[in-house]
Amino acid sequence: MNFKHKFVFLLPGLLVLIGILIFPIVFTVRLSLSSWDSFFPGLDFIGLDNYIRLFTDDQRFWESFFRLSFFSITTVFLQYVLGFSLALMVWKDIIFKRFFRVLFLVPMMTTPVIMTVIWRTFFHESLGPVNDFFGLFGITPLWLSDETLAKVTVIIVEVWQWTPFMFLLLLAGLLSLPKEPFLAAAIDGASPLRKFIYVTFPLMAPISIGAIIIRLIEASKIMDTVYVLTSGGPGTATETSSYYIFIKGLRELCDEHDILLILDEVQCAYRTGTFFAFEKSGIIPDIVPIAKGIGGGFPLGACLVTKKASIGMTPVSYTHLPLPTNREV
Repeated sequence: MNFKHKFVFLLPGLLVLIGILIFPIVFTVRLSLSSWDSFFPGLDFIGLDNYIRLFTDDQRFWESFFRLSFFSITTVFLQYVLGFSLALMVWKDIIFKRFFRVLFLVPMMTTPVIMTVIWRTFFHESLGPVNDFFGLFGITPLWLSDETLAKVTVIIVEVWQWTPFMFLLLLAGLLSLPKEPFLAAAIDGASPLRKFIYVTFPLMAPISIGAIIIRLIEASKIMDTVYVLTSGGPGTATETSSYYIFIKGLRELCDEHDILLILDEVQCAYRTGTFFAFEKSGIIPDIVPIAKGIGGGFPLGACLVTKKASIGMTPVSYTHLPLPTNREV
């Protein structure tokens, strides 16, 4: 068979690869130039309107974007350092090597949302075991209420959850390294540190770059951890672009289809640094239930509404209605 004809057998796989790589890019560009309605699915071409809004009308998006970039870079760096260290430890001949391999993978085997709920309990300011420990030294950190500590908490949870993934990739890379360079270094009398600097680390560079890129892509989509742990707070201290797009999109969706947006302030009103917690979200709801903040323990309740929502709310008297019987109750 002619050598040129052999490439025909590669054509199906090449077409599949092109489809996997090119189609998502083309579709993403097409989506960015269109408007999307979840109630009536379809793409309406609007040109560069989305980009104009993004670059001119929405400063808060860029603040959340840079905050997301900080989280992504910081967490991936820590994951790489810890993952590489654990992989090097297990790579060597140590006691209970297989046990440690399984142990280091446990955090990744658990659903992120479930683990974030557990971590939120750990960092609870009055009930969490973390503050119980610090309380022994007379310290009570406000992990989820202080802006700086809230960011630290998000980083801790992300690093704990995804370091096993980095560990797994790097360990696979270490196990695939050729032995000859290490034997040559040992013959030359190189110390363990020099072996790592001049042999292990350079040989691991391609694998390290791939692992870092994969984790950066995933870390740029942080949403569930922030939503469960801090809800973007306190204020907007931990708000990422994904979370902000969700909040803003919810408001715009309600406006577009005349849906009333209700944000419950029964628990969080007057407790987040502003009069209402929704003030920090950048959106205004149509109905805001409030109760405990005005009742002080008494059974009082109230709700605030916009003029649009109040149209259907008129005071009436129910004294003319018959009392329900026991059967009706």
